Amino acid sequence: QDSLGRRLSSGINAEYGGENKGAWKQYDATYLAKEYDGPKMEIMVDQGEEDPYLADKQLLPENLSNACSGNKLLNLNLRIQPGYDHGYYFITTFIEEHFTFMARHIC
Repeated sequence: QDSLGRRLSSGINAEYGGENKGAWKQYDATYLAKEYDGPKMEIMVDQGEEDPYLADKQLLPENLSNACSGNKLLNLNLRIQPGYDHGYYFITTFIEEHFTFMARHIC
């Protein structure tokens, strides 16, 4: 049986890409990282180690990591955070670091 995450992802992708699953690639971070051909870019991703979607293989940060490591223009800082899922406490714990990161790289 499909999980909720897969059903939601399919619905979102179908909304933006239609029935053509190939069109969904333009919204897939892993695919975009493989194909990226712009200026050098720093990326920071936090992932809770206790996230049930990670355990259920709905989130695949290792795929993003592999895609970024194969693209010399991208430098990914993937931080797997022990003891966190992806809920409120996870977000409030790390959000300030993300704001600082964004301010340093965008502004």
